[in-house]
Amino acid sequence: MQDLQRYLAVLEADHDGIRAKLMSFRLRYLEALGPLMRELDELEAELQRATVLLAEALQRQGVDAPMPAAPRAKPWPDIPGLPDPVPLPPEPTGPMTDLPPPSLKTLYRRAAMRFHPDLAPSGPEREVCEQRMMVVNEAYASGDRARLESLLLAAGELPEKVMGGPADAVRAWLGLCEHMVQSRIRIVQAQTLVLQNLQMHQLRVAIERAEAGGMKPLDIMANRLRAQIAERRQELYIGERVGGDANLAVDFLRKRSQRLA
Repeated sequence: MQDLQRYLAVLEADHDGIRAKLMSFRLRYLEALGPLMRELDELEAELQRATVLLAEALQRQGVDAPMPAAPRAKPWPDIPGLPDPVPLPPEPTGPMTDLPPPSLKTLYRRAAMRFHPDLAPSGPEREVCEQRMMVVNEAYASGDRARLESLLLAAGELPEKVMGGPADAVRAWLGLCEHMVQSRIRIVQAQTLVLQNLQMHQLRVAIERAEAGGMKPLDIMANRLRAQIAERRQELYIGERVGGDANLAVDFLRKRSQRLA
């Protein structure tokens, strides 16, 4: 149990370290690029309003003009934290305790851990596990609890863990604590994987690697945003002045629709 808890503490520290780096990077990213991104978003919104008015005016004149779709919003992804851990139950004082019968789903999971062929070495033992796993799946699908119980008992599972009933209190408590810690370990591992798969995490790693090589990627990204802002200003200027020529207006709307697509 102590080894499990130490391992869990290492995993939680790794998760918290990744999350702290992400939070710090997001703040630095927004400080460097946020004002430019907001200016670009405002220009896109203004350009969208102008092009919709232009398309509506052309349609009233009987001109078949494409209606530009609204730009797709790109919300900032959340950086989830770990849920609060469930405290372990206190150590029992009595020598015995009554365990309730586990659910059918719990029995199925225990049987799968025992007999799943992916957990067995290759050869005859794997073939035996494949056959037993077929029986386990059939028993679970048909709700045959007695079949699952008999398979687990034959495999060496303790009767009180399979059917419930009187059990050594400390051993049952340790088993419950182990189950809770293992569940927490899986949660932390899954949440860490979520953070590592965030596009922001991959961007952070790429930017920090480039900066270590002497580059200034945030400055490059800022210059690209300024170039896009200049393009949108020019596009807005043109869009406000092509209304008198239907052909030019339709061509302008078509090019904008293509860009948004």
